[in-house]
Amino acid sequence: MTATADAQSVAPTPEVGRIDSVTREQVEDLLYLEAGLLDDWELDTWLALYTEDCRYVIPCNDTPEGDPARDLVLVDDDHLRLSCRVERLNSRRAHREYPHSATSHQVTNVRLLPVEGDELPVLAEFVVWRFRGERSYSYAGRYHYRLRLVDSRLRVASKRCVLRMGSLRQVSDVAIIL
Repeated sequence: MTATADAQSVAPTPEVGRIDSVTREQVEDLLYLEAGLLDDWELDTWLALYTEDCRYVIPCNDTPEGDPARDLVLVDDDHLRLSCRVERLNSRRAHREYPHSATSHQVTNVRLLPVEGDELPVLAEFVVWRFRGERSYSYAGRYHYRLRLVDSRLRVASKRCVLRMGSLRQVSDVAIIL
């Protein structure tokens, strides 16, 4: 079974005829599906929601508009690097995430922007709660998505997680996938 088939078999996203006919409800369904897959550590299925040419970026919190080509960023993954990250997080080699943290992804204020070419830009606010051992951490920020149709289904072409936190000291790291 292909990765795309895995994602569709878990919770199929509705077929969409054209990118400019996508509704906020359809986008919310995709974002909520993504959040649930992350919370359930279904990382292989989560990865299937992304296009083969995807980009996943988490800029440093002191340069939220940072460009990975010239600025330091916390994460700058293409599909191959994201696949390697998923493989590592699924293994015991990810010492900071073995055993896995419990997470709760909260996604709100989803806003669709005007279609640009074959992509739908989307903004959403997020809070990710992470529970590890006796500690809990929260990560807050804004998602910047670019969604594209692949085989008439919405997929994530890019995701940028801009943290709203002044410092990462209170959370210690960003080892989990936001």
